[in-house]
Amino acid sequence: MKENIKMIGIGDEGKESLLPLYEKWIDESEVLIGGERQLSVFPDYQGEKVVIKGGLQSLVEQLQNETRRVVILASGDPLFYGIGGYLSKKVELDIYPYLSSIQLAFSKIKERWHDAYITSVHGRSMDGLVQRIDGQSTVALLTDSDNHPGRIGDYLLSYGMTEYRAFVAENLGGKNERCSWYELGDLSSVDFSPLNVVILKKVAEGPSWAFGINDEEFYQRKPEKGLLTKKEIRTLSLAALNLKKDSVFWDIGTCTGSMAIEAARIAKEGKVFAIEKNEHDLKNCRLNMVKFRTDFHVVQGKAPEKLDHFLDPDAVFIGGTAGGMEDILDVCCSRLKASGRIVLNAVTIENLVQAVEGFKKRGFETEITLAQISRSKPILNLTRFDALNPIYIITAKRKERNGT
Repeated sequence: MKENIKMIGIGDEGKESLLPLYEKWIDESEVLIGGERQLSVFPDYQGEKVVIKGGLQSLVEQLQNETRRVVILASGDPLFYGIGGYLSKKVELDIYPYLSSIQLAFSKIKERWHDAYITSVHGRSMDGLVQRIDGQSTVALLTDSDNHPGRIGDYLLSYGMTEYRAFVAENLGGKNERCSWYELGDLSSVDFSPLNVVILKKVAEGPSWAFGINDEEFYQRKPEKGLLTKKEIRTLSLAALNLKKDSVFWDIGTCTGSMAIEAARIAKEGKVFAIEKNEHDLKNCRLNMVKFRTDFHVVQGKAPEKLDHFLDPDAVFIGGTAGGMEDILDVCCSRLKASGRIVLNAVTIENLVQAVEGFKKRGFETEITLAQISRSKPILNLTRFDALNPIYIITAKRKERNGT
């Protein structure tokens, strides 16, 4: 019977992190696979060494056809943002983890970490990080040479996140280990080792906003009004979109960004894309992104232009079409994921009819809510109501087939 491939986690201290049994398996193996740093720990290894570089598909093909005894070396815990999760789905592995760098880092500050928010910017874009960590009391970040502590500190400060301090743990377990606390503003002036973990600790209260942010909180065009999706309409529209924490969301005609911002605060682990044709509104949108700590992809343009650069959506909000509804519906309906929803706000009966007919023609069914909202307003020692413009909220989804 063929012996399973063994994957062994190894620490920065090299052989000292390995059990004697693990060293025995390595010595008895015929193929040793790992990164250059891990393989350098075994300069006298007698078998074949294979360096992991780039994608893992070629490695998978080799392992699936391998008949020799194989050991794969991985950093720390291979199942914690490591190669173990991917390879274990492709080949038969026995996994023997070492301590993860996160465990070691928290041991240095002597604090619990079971309730920490843990994420990685190692080999990944930092886009969206700010809304993912906003409000978290403790955050642990896996970094890399591009997304290093200095860049992380500058990024967080650009969104006003002054309530955090950073603990940087370098070369954990190794001879050059260094661990220190820093103010975020000081991180960019320090030369850190590429091997580091960052822990963010909230030491003061930051701003917070509940769902349904008040209209007055947003930067918006003045003295002109009516270009912001009002709070009551916004909350009804967001509810109709049925967003999840990992949804991909499009905001067509984002204007001040109110819908995209609220969506980003719901879909913290997802992706938000927005488009706006007016340059002045776009400037306000970017100011609002900073104020409300949301980092999403926003472009200037007239939809459906530039939508081909967006990921396929789970949900789409159409707040304005600038006369191009048919073309916009073509793109949104064709690229919407199978169980997704499109919500379109219409002010006029003509746009309502065009939207409903447009969705029907493309195989979508619709539900329509007519929102007629009035807000109280004091008048002397009395109270009256001011009516907002009536809005048709059209929710569209693909028609269900019989038997499904």
